[in-house]
Amino acid sequence: MFDLTLLLYGLIPALLLPSLTWIVSLLKGDASIVDSLWSLIFLALCATWFFAYEFITQRSVIVLALVALWALRLSAYITWRNWNEGEDARYQAMRRKYSPNFAIKSLFLVFLLQGILAWVISLPLLAAITGSRPLNLFDALAMVLVISGILLESIADAQLAAFKARPDTQGRVMDEGLWRYTRHPNYFGECCLWWGFYLFAVAAGGWWSILSPLLMTFLLLRVSGVALLEKDIIERRPGYGEYIDRTNAFLPGIPRVTCKTVTQK
Repeated sequence: MFDLTLLLYGLIPALLLPSLTWIVSLLKGDASIVDSLWSLIFLALCATWFFAYEFITQRSVIVLALVALWALRLSAYITWRNWNEGEDARYQAMRRKYSPNFAIKSLFLVFLLQGILAWVISLPLLAAITGSRPLNLFDALAMVLVISGILLESIADAQLAAFKARPDTQGRVMDEGLWRYTRHPNYFGECCLWWGFYLFAVAAGGWWSILSPLLMTFLLLRVSGVALLEKDIIERRPGYGEYIDRTNAFLPGIPRVTCKTVTQK
């Protein structure tokens, strides 16, 4: 059942948390701290709806627990990865593009925009929490997808961190582990996660929230994910062009044999 009042309640954390983080970013001079906030907005939204709704169901407890597991791990990893690294190059480019007065503009272009996006994308969480249908097969499938997505993200992040820490990998392209089968296993895991949350919504009767996984898939493929990361990566990383030739961008698959690879063998 669609609950407009609860949906509007969600605007409180969706706007408040980014606004507070924006203030911190002004003090640090670093807008990229918003990356650590992204998953936490979903957790705040889910918790708000969970505690504001009059009924607690098995499904709502499961969904809240899974959102917390995903959100806290991802935020902790991004915070650790970016610690003492300075502002990310993406936000430095935005700072140059939207100067002067980027400090004020970033509230709307970076922080509140992410809050509103998270609010829209979280529709399946609202549907799952407010649905009264008993647990069913869709819930089981949803758990498999969400847990698989979390595992894919976690393993991919751990493999990349270990690869970067090795002294023999300087200047090399990461093509080991999960990264051998897809150039973006973490994004593929994120996609699985959101389609899993949508299945929770379907199980609760919230089929109408399909905008969420469709929007997230589009963002991962065409906007802030694969497309943005690979915009100029061939110029920055020698060997990445060959990696593109033999490795799927998103869906995992067996690496292709290229002419160059055959010649080398």
